Amino acid sequence: MFFFIKQLQNYSFILISANFHVLYFVKKQTFSIFAPMKVVIIGAGAAGCFAAIEIKRRRSDVCVTVLERGPKALAKVAVTGGGRCNITNTFAGMRSMEQVYPRGHRLMKRLLHHFSYQDTFQWFEHEGVPLVTQSDECVFPRSQDAMQVVDTLLGLMRSYGVCLVTGCTVQRISPLNSGYRIDTSEYAYTADRVLVAAGGQPRLSCFNMLSVLDIDIVPPVPSLFSLSIADQELTSLMGTVVEQVQLSLVGTKIRTSGALLITHWGISGPATLRLSSIAARMLAECNYTGIAVSINWMSCHNSDEVLQIVKELARQNAQKQLHSAYPTELNARLWRHLLQRASMSQDTRWRELHGKGINRIVNILTNDIYNVIGKNRFKEEFVTCGGVALGALRPDTLESRQWPGLYFAGEVTDVDAVTGGFNLQAAWTMGYVAARAIAQT
Repeated sequence: MFFFIKQLQNYSFILISANFHVLYFVKKQTFSIFAPMKVVIIGAGAAGCFAAIEIKRRRSDVCVTVLERGPKALAKVAVTGGGRCNITNTFAGMRSMEQVYPRGHRLMKRLLHHFSYQDTFQWFEHEGVPLVTQSDECVFPRSQDAMQVVDTLLGLMRSYGVCLVTGCTVQRISPLNSGYRIDTSEYAYTADRVLVAAGGQPRLSCFNMLSVLDIDIVPPVPSLFSLSIADQELTSLMGTVVEQVQLSLVGTKIRTSGALLITHWGISGPATLRLSSIAARMLAECNYTGIAVSINWMSCHNSDEVLQIVKELARQNAQKQLHSAYPTELNARLWRHLLQRASMSQDTRWRELHGKGINRIVNILTNDIYNVIGKNRFKEEFVTCGGVALGALRPDTLESRQWPGLYFAGEVTDVDAVTGGFNLQAAWTMGYVAARAIAQT
């Protein structure tokens, strides 16, 4: 609880907290008469809010203030997972950490020893958010409502006395003889410790608040986006979902698998989003054009297996026309589209199909190539590749090597993941590790 006492002269206002900490704000200067260690967290996203709670749990005497540029805290959490909030993932079946964290996999492997997905699962269930694990290993609230997660985190912040300031844009962080000064659009704050958890930034200019500190920044580019395809025959199938495909960028070794959704602009769905994450910087360098994507519509099978499937289709449906019998993985509309791309007459009967025709069908099923002409943002979500260089941070605390008392967590760093709850897990983990380090100082 906080009490505000307005002043007509000299001071903008006086802020008195429930434990009688008094802060005077004078124009753009802040003076503390009596206060414990002060921590300012920049960004009220998943990492920032989680860190605020964890700091207060360890050090109830610490004064924690969270500054958020937007009008609401945890806005991105509220929309992630289609509004259901994909809190984490079990990591089951993962061959390597790099498979899900294209950037930052070594750091995340290290940090997950301190706060794993199991810890996340227990943390939220302990706070009254029952979780369920889907067949794809994604973990959601049982309520299937992201606002349950948002309300739980905000409720904990209120109960611990965390001060949340929204609509507050940080302009500059400057070092002091002891601690830091944080200039915002309204006031200036001082802090003994600063945690920057401002989320993914779309432009290099968004890191201007760090310019005085000369922090090493990896230029940001978008990640997790769908791909635009200039093929009207394909996009006319919008709404079609194939549960398991394999995507690859032609001429590279980059491959992903998962469900694919055909949209009115091209392709989306988990397989596409994973491809965009892994190839984020490569796609940015070519400006999202001049590159082709190959679709294996039968991703569970290689060419030889698909050949046998097609031959069996021909044997079992000898009297039927090609358009009326097709692999169970596909629907009729998509099958007709693929027959056309293979230059096959749909009225041909399966018994009339010979070696070259069979090979054309096998090839289009396993290597259907489309030119990419651009990208599209994925719903309301936005993830970036790039940020504060990981070499600038101490890996066990996420503290700046150059500036003691300055910490970074979440997407503001050069860590990002594919879809499936891995980005939020990185936020919980990094927020936890930074909070623990801050509380121990």
